[in-house]
Amino acid sequence: MSKPISRTLAVLLLAVSPLALSAYSESNAQEADRFAGVEIKVVPLAEGVAVLFGAGGNIGVSYGPDGTVLIDDQFAPLTPKIQAAIAGLGAEPVTYLINTHWHGDHSGGNENFGKAGALIMAHDHVRERMLGIQKSGRGNDPASAVEALPTVTYHDGLKLHLNGDEVQIKHMKHGHTDGDSIIFWKKANVLHMGDLFFNKMSLPFIDLDSGGNARGILAAADKVLTMVNDDTKIIPGHGPMATKTDLIAYRDMMKTVIGAVVKAQGAGKSLEQVQAMKLAGQWDVNPDAFIKGDAFVAAVYKSVQKPEHVDDHAH
Repeated sequence: MSKPISRTLAVLLLAVSPLALSAYSESNAQEADRFAGVEIKVVPLAEGVAVLFGAGGNIGVSYGPDGTVLIDDQFAPLTPKIQAAIAGLGAEPVTYLINTHWHGDHSGGNENFGKAGALIMAHDHVRERMLGIQKSGRGNDPASAVEALPTVTYHDGLKLHLNGDEVQIKHMKHGHTDGDSIIFWKKANVLHMGDLFFNKMSLPFIDLDSGGNARGILAAADKVLTMVNDDTKIIPGHGPMATKTDLIAYRDMMKTVIGAVVKAQGAGKSLEQVQAMKLAGQWDVNPDAFIKGDAFVAAVYKSVQKPEHVDDHAH
């Protein structure tokens, strides 16, 4: 998929209305109305850890005496509902906010939570992209408000020691974007993968214009599989909760499609010829999926044309 979708990603991922795309172009008031019917579903996962499902990227939350940690925050109009859901858990207002990456369906609430006092953390490239420095087919993406920007950034990762658990934040290079992080609660055995994992609702979206690469998604899945066990509860960026078995199937799909595309490229096949092979056909089963087979194969094709990344440190 060559055209970037920038902060508008989740508009296309919304399951709230078939009119989502047209609604996006309307006024802010109408956009707020578009989210009026969204309910935030809260599912406890472990003591002090839950997942919130709404519109956009799945949200992780952990809470306890040391404060409340939020993983992603969907769209700005949903902030009051998310705050109410957190309060419903008996948790304090958000102390720490971690963005798994920069797309607006995962960071749209940043400004609201930042103004409310949350400390925002993310990979270096998330802050850079939210500053509006990236270009796209739509022109320059507008810069985020200062209050929305991560104030703590990292290159490789961080550890937070909160609420009796060790929260491991690890950067996964050039996967969905160039700024993806996974978050693992070691004691609770819960892992949030952000959009490195689309579970059972769409083929993966690889944002090539934000430094994404199919090989990075495969590498991330391989890495996570070394960290989890059969009891780990995996939060995907989109879709229902997942298990290690689900992630193995996803990893195997990525490995199979990438391998087949590499072989076809080696035989001199064009992108159109490779798309005609329907290499992702057996997984392209959801008629309402955000990413269909041809778009996914195109992104894989363009990914494997690029040199493999050795380091992505920005200077």
